Amino acid sequence: MSFEHVGNAHSTHGAHEDDAMALKILVAGGFGAGKTTLVGAVSDIRPLRTEEPLSAAGRGVDDTGGVARKTASTVAMDFGRITIHAGLSLYLFGTPGQDRFWFLWDELSEGALAAVVLADTRRLEDCFAAVDYFERRRIPFVVAVNCFPGARTYAAHDVSDALDLDRGTPVVLCDARDRDSGKDVLIRTVEYAGRVHTARLLDAVG
Repeated sequence: MSFEHVGNAHSTHGAHEDDAMALKILVAGGFGAGKTTLVGAVSDIRPLRTEEPLSAAGRGVDDTGGVARKTASTVAMDFGRITIHAGLSLYLFGTPGQDRFWFLWDELSEGALAAVVLADTRRLEDCFAAVDYFERRRIPFVVAVNCFPGARTYAAHDVSDALDLDRGTPVVLCDARDRDSGKDVLIRTVEYAGRVHTARLLDAVG
């Protein structure tokens, strides 16, 4: 399990602050799936964004089918932070969705506890690459289906089958615009990652 302790040993909060834990979570998925929206909705701080307007040249490279109203795109990462409860904070790193920025993923994933893969059922194939990336690197992840207005609704098991997920990989429905919905996704992600890392540790010592 990847984490870091944060806090000042000389703080008046003493041991309580020294015991604070910060976990790194990636937010990934296809182009236009809602990664920037999710990070911004849940972050306790003003999120760092590296969005740039879509250019005419980019429109010739990026598939904007189904997200024609999208006018900007992340070119490096999004960053936000949320405190789940006293002593536990999550550092959120949103990855760029376009194929040409994949070289950034290896560095962003360094030290990550887990990931959220945002899926858009109108363009479900766009998250195949993210699912494959985390499965190959054995990084636990949860698939969060972002329920866009007007999009057809599918049951979680249908999405799991369509993505050919490993047994036990959670699929949850969410609204990336809603803070409570996004927070629920993150809690599920941390809980699932905890179970996976614990099982791996037990296997290693067994």
